[in-house]
This record gives sequence, C-alpha cells and structure tokens, in this order.
Amino acid sequence: MPTTAVPAQKNRSEELIMAAVQLDGASITDWESFHTASAAVFGFPAFYGRSLDAWVDSLSYLRDQENMTKFLLKPNEMLEITISNANILRTANPDLLEEITFCIAGINERYDDYGEKPALSLKLA
Repeated sequence: MPTTAVPAQKNRSEELIMAAVQLDGASITDWESFHTASAAVFGFPAFYGRSLDAWVDSLSYLRDQENMTKFLLKPNEMLEITISNANILRTANPDLLEEITFCIAGINERYDDYGEKPALSLKLA
C-alpha cells in the first residue's frame, strides 16, 4: 500500500521541515515489489532503473532540480521514509530492510560530503 506525500510539517524547534512518504512493509515481499512501491511514493521518473543503485541515485538529488523524484527539498528539509508493518518486512526479508537502512545512511553521507544536511530519515513502524 504505497501512499503519497504528506504535507511538510515543522517540528518544535521549527528548524526542520519534513516531507514524508510511507512504504507498507507487508506488501514488500521482494526487490521487485520494493521498487514498484518506491517508484510510486517517490515519484521516480519513467526511466527509473529499478535497482538499488538507481534508488540511491534518485534519492541523492532531493535538493536539485533534476526531477528524479516528486520532491524538491529546501536546505533545511528532510524526507521522512516510514515503513509501516516493518516487523513483517523484517521477518520476511531482513536482508532487504538492512540494505534499505544501509543505503539511507550512505545517501545522507553523500549529502554531508557536499556540505549539506542529511536529507533522509527512516522510521520503522
């Protein structure tokens, strides 16, 4: 059950504004279903390569006008990725969940390498 973006929200300190997407861990059974859900919620372009490399590359341009996703984050914004039913995904495909977590950390390191704030957060629900 991929969902669409949630409007940006300010946190208590008003320093961080978040856009959000939700992936349903119960419907992600393999890499194919992961890429199908990701393409829908992130708004990846039609030429999205449906690989982990393509996923990382697409989410590395959240603050650039490259149109790799439907999001264009400001310097102080983050995109929160919530995986609902994460316990189901963790049981059914722990390697996939571990890879996603690893890749999000790597993407945030990329942003840091360019002197930018991290762009992604992961919430397991």
